[in-house]
Amino acid sequence: MTIAVIYGGTRQNGNTEILTEQAVQGLDVERIYLKDYQIQPVKDQRHTRDGFQEINDDYNLIIDRVLRHDILVFSTPIYWYSMSGIMKNFIDRWSQTLRDPKYPDFKARMSAKQAYVITVGGDEPYLKGLPLIRQFEYIFDFIGIPFAGYILGNGNKPGEIFQDKEALFAASQLQKKLNHHAEQV
Repeated sequence: MTIAVIYGGTRQNGNTEILTEQAVQGLDVERIYLKDYQIQPVKDQRHTRDGFQEINDDYNLIIDRVLRHDILVFSTPIYWYSMSGIMKNFIDRWSQTLRDPKYPDFKARMSAKQAYVITVGGDEPYLKGLPLIRQFEYIFDFIGIPFAGYILGNGNKPGEIFQDKEALFAASQLQKKLNHHAEQV
């Protein structure tokens, strides 16, 4: 089984990236840093006569990379009690892909994957981060992706995640689980 990590943070080596790297340590994963790509917001054309129009950006390049993998790890800091804007733009574009004739089996291919979420924030993330987890749960349910688990971490200033022993332990447990999946190839 192959693994892709989709990073939605904008800070290099931020707390969420650090925690995620703990979870995938030693594994062969494809890292996709959304901040390194141009992803335009979706223009909702679901109900227009011609439907969605092609957008000239990097989104299709990213979704093609994502579709090659069996396990997806969505890694996003908690920004204003939700996912980062770039992660939201990426997921919003799924609306377009669901209707794109170049991806006729998009939903079926996505539903064959497993998804995990790793997120870190300040201001009581173990409580206030739960709506973000629920949001991902609804997204995965709609698209048919089995939601295999999540990790919430507490950290705001650079490196603070190292003080959250519970999140670090959860990352080590996820690493073992992902390693087991990877060995089943």
